[in-house]
Amino acid sequence: MKDYRTLRFLDLFKVLFVRMGVDYPTMRKILAVKLTMDGRRTPTIFNQQAKKKNKPEENGFMKSLGMYVLLSLILIPIVIFGKNYLFQMAIFYGIVMFLVMTSMISDFSNVLLDIRDKGILLTKPLSKKTISTAKTVHISIYLFFLTIALTAAPLIIGTFRHGILFLLLALIGLILLNLFIVVLTAIIYYFILRFFDGEKLKDIINYVQIGLSISIAVGYQVVVRAFNFVDMEMVFSPNWWQFLIPPIWFAAPFELVLRRDTRFYLVGFSCLAVVIPIILIVIYNRMMPSFEQNLRKLTNQSGESKRRENRWKNWIAGVVCKGTEEKIFFRFADNMMRNEREFRLKVYPALGMALVFPFIMMFNEIQMNSFAHLAVTKWYLAIYMASLMIPNAVAMLKYSGKYKGAWVYKTAPVANLAPLYSATLKVFIVNLFFPIFFILSLIFIIIFGVKIIPDILLVFVISILYTVICSNYLKGTLPFSESFEDAQQSGGLKLILAMLLIAVFAGIHYAATLVPYGVPIYFIVMLAVTIFSWKRAYKTVWNL
Repeated sequence: MKDYRTLRFLDLFKVLFVRMGVDYPTMRKILAVKLTMDGRRTPTIFNQQAKKKNKPEENGFMKSLGMYVLLSLILIPIVIFGKNYLFQMAIFYGIVMFLVMTSMISDFSNVLLDIRDKGILLTKPLSKKTISTAKTVHISIYLFFLTIALTAAPLIIGTFRHGILFLLLALIGLILLNLFIVVLTAIIYYFILRFFDGEKLKDIINYVQIGLSISIAVGYQVVVRAFNFVDMEMVFSPNWWQFLIPPIWFAAPFELVLRRDTRFYLVGFSCLAVVIPIILIVIYNRMMPSFEQNLRKLTNQSGESKRRENRWKNWIAGVVCKGTEEKIFFRFADNMMRNEREFRLKVYPALGMALVFPFIMMFNEIQMNSFAHLAVTKWYLAIYMASLMIPNAVAMLKYSGKYKGAWVYKTAPVANLAPLYSATLKVFIVNLFFPIFFILSLIFIIIFGVKIIPDILLVFVISILYTVICSNYLKGTLPFSESFEDAQQSGGLKLILAMLLIAVFAGIHYAATLVPYGVPIYFIVMLAVTIFSWKRAYKTVWNL
């Protein structure tokens, strides 16, 4: 088995693990197996096999770090311009916390909640502390690489600008921040696991992920609101509620050390940056054995079955589907999405973002002017932000934890799999996109009035067309036919281009509002294009 450089670096802290009561040699072997499995590409079915079988094994996560390196470029100006360390580093840590915790929720929750290795490890004479520590270190390794990719460039340039002491403070802050994120997420899941079980627990976890995503997005905005712009400078006005904002904690030591500012609130923030992560680690260490015990509840199917016949779902299938084959595939795709925990782990957090981002955009307008002014503007076009969830969600539709069962497509008595593609997208629209869009539409109508109903209908039609365009991610493969281990290979550049496309649609919509009858005309054109595109999109799907 490969001796990873990460593990050789970990050997430097062997004494520390031993003092914690961990069987270090065993933990190292567990990590070696986990890292080896992470680096392997599971062969996918049908035409995907031919494309990949001659490629060497590679770790998709490592390839995806390039996208975080690009994102790190936006942090460079924040770090180097000015010397208002509290403001600059609060924004820096706020963005880092936002990106890392979002990744933690979507990509690492399935590792934190993984129970697949329990059947092997728990039957061996291994201590629970060794198993739980191996899991924590496993997550920490990937958070380390993610954080380095996201912060290396701004910290290196910031060191030239502010000195070596700045680098040391930043590194300590990032370590404490990552510990805070991992432990806080684990503690939240612990309390969920403590009070719920079975199928209900899985749903609660998904709702909590949506709530966490909303909290992260709103919290990032709160960080900015903690400062006021006075005489061309950012001025911090201390208030009690700011002691509840973690990015400000981690930014305070820069003012305290680099500028020798010893005001009471800066000392308080700095103490919280050190004390809170340590307290959380102690709590986490004590509760981890119980956490591992409660994880077994995820296999409990004692709750009321979600596979019972749903009259409303059958009615929806009858309304949106044409033909018996598409109705059958609709119910199949509906069951797959509802029962794929890993799919929900990766997609549901984006639902929370889609709900909150339009209001974050409008809040800036309210702060600069007033709510009354907002109601007479065209800020209702911010509802297009909800469509940003579509590219990633549609791209995830081709993955499944049960991908090996995709052989059933070849045995199905159907002449063409076009109904499978269209039914899968219709389930996505009905189950995921429409509820979010409907809630936003009601709130927007309350804010801007019934006059925007034609605009809302136009945005919905464009979103359907946008879904069809994004379905190109499914071409060349089949829904639910690839392993989630290949999900890290998804093209980030394609997703960014798809997101830019919705901005183009929004821009045309805005231009249409400036022309008499522009919105109705644009609606008719988009409705015709959407109907034509939907009918034509899957006629080219290959037969089996």
